[in-house]
Amino acid sequence: MRYRTIGTDPRTRREVSVLSLGAMLFGTVTDEPTSYAILDRYVEAGGTFIDTSDNYAFWVNGTQGGESEELLGRWRRSRGVGDEVVIATKLGGRPLAPSATFSENVEGLSAKVIRESAERSRERLGVDRLDLLYAHIEDPRAVPLRETVEGFAELVAEGAVGLLGVSNHWAWRVERARTLAAAAGLPGYEVLQYHHTYLRQRTDLPSLRSKDGTQGVVTGDLLSYLRAEPELALVAYSPLLSGAYVREDKPLGAGFDHAGTPARLAALREVAKETGATPNQVVLAWLIGGEVPIIPLVGASSVAQLDESLAAVDLELTPGQRARLDAAR
Repeated sequence: MRYRTIGTDPRTRREVSVLSLGAMLFGTVTDEPTSYAILDRYVEAGGTFIDTSDNYAFWVNGTQGGESEELLGRWRRSRGVGDEVVIATKLGGRPLAPSATFSENVEGLSAKVIRESAERSRERLGVDRLDLLYAHIEDPRAVPLRETVEGFAELVAEGAVGLLGVSNHWAWRVERARTLAAAAGLPGYEVLQYHHTYLRQRTDLPSLRSKDGTQGVVTGDLLSYLRAEPELALVAYSPLLSGAYVREDKPLGAGFDHAGTPARLAALREVAKETGATPNQVVLAWLIGGEVPIIPLVGASSVAQLDESLAAVDLELTPGQRARLDAAR
């Protein structure tokens, strides 16, 4: 396994594996024995960065979420896992009542919600401090951004939270929040989590955007921001497109219906053939070793799926291979 440091403050920064494991469906779609087996294998391979959220996975059984955090808490206790494993969770997108669909009826990012939701996550995970806490989605209730910034910062000051992160926000909103925090001498967002993969995704289709325009997709604007702020870390969720790179029964969908997709798929398959790796592994290696280093966040429903992703950590693309992948249009 390889590792990198996230965060800049010596009191809260952490060293994490360059491959993160998503626990979104653990405890619901993925049963407990299988979830434990995947988690055990990940840690055995040197993995130290697990991702969840307080609303995972409310849509499966029409709940408010929490099943994933609860399973991780049981797993931690049963295995004696301590702070050597960094567990990231999120708040702001938990439905206010049991639900099976995404809607505007979510908790939001008020100071009250931040404090109460973080406390519930700590209880479910069985930890005294949340290693990394994200603002999951933009607040739908127009809560003042300063209130959100100060609400997160208070938890860091109290030792209830280590690092702060943000997911699915516009880049200008992230910068505004970080500017407010810096001006007040408060900790701000240091880890960003967005949907990113090798294929370029369209952002012009209304069906791919939420009602307020939030997309969560990495764009050139966000990558430019990360180049200018190298102390920030980017975590890429759904990098393997739920199997669409390798499974014919998993269509790419309208978001990838444009002229550049066939060329990039051809380049990907060519490099996979040269390296003897799978297309999935090439995608992960491309993300990990890029100009802007990215931490892929992978899901797995079996140990075999996880092992395929783990093998990508040791895959080194040549400068020529990377150039071909980058140049495909």
